[in-house]
Amino acid sequence: MNELVMQKLSYGLFVLTAKEGEKDNGCIINTVTQVANKPNRISISVNKANYTHDMILRTGEFNVSILSEDAKFEVFKHFGFQSGRDVDKMADLTFSRAANGIAYIEDMCNAFISGKVISSIDVGSHTLFIADVTDGEVYSDTPSATYAYYFSNIKPKPQPNPAEKKKGWICTICGYIYEGEVLPPDFICPVCKHPASDFKRLE
Repeated sequence: MNELVMQKLSYGLFVLTAKEGEKDNGCIINTVTQVANKPNRISISVNKANYTHDMILRTGEFNVSILSEDAKFEVFKHFGFQSGRDVDKMADLTFSRAANGIAYIEDMCNAFISGKVISSIDVGSHTLFIADVTDGEVYSDTPSATYAYYFSNIKPKPQPNPAEKKKGWICTICGYIYEGEVLPPDFICPVCKHPASDFKRLE
């Protein structure tokens, strides 16, 4: 495995893919963390409501494609806004298969990592999977996309409607909107569990 692949991990955006039988599936996640080296080991956090979560729980294997700054909003719509139970998530995408047989995305990504689960921890709405890295490759020098970059350069800016303007705060991690003039300092996002410090005022 190319050791440079671990350097591509950032606090950013990733396409998580899994395979069960003949079906591939995928979703967007924002938590991939290196927890050890020699061997390289990573953790991922996956929402239990996601079909990809169920596949990983049963098969114990996954790939992570690291989205780069040239990612288009369409990839987020493709993996984030439709169920993988009834939709072919790999349709119309450029992808390859790693040694584990699972698809990984090439277009708009700069690297991929394969993981084999060694343990899992129930953390409420999510499962934290700890996995050994079994494969990986860097195929672009384009910087990895972060959430800050996503909101500034990738996500389309909403067209304001003065009649419907809301006062409130938006989570910069998942987009959850808290309506109200004042955000409590101890507020925790009900969707991604991030603190008030990760919210910004709606403009």
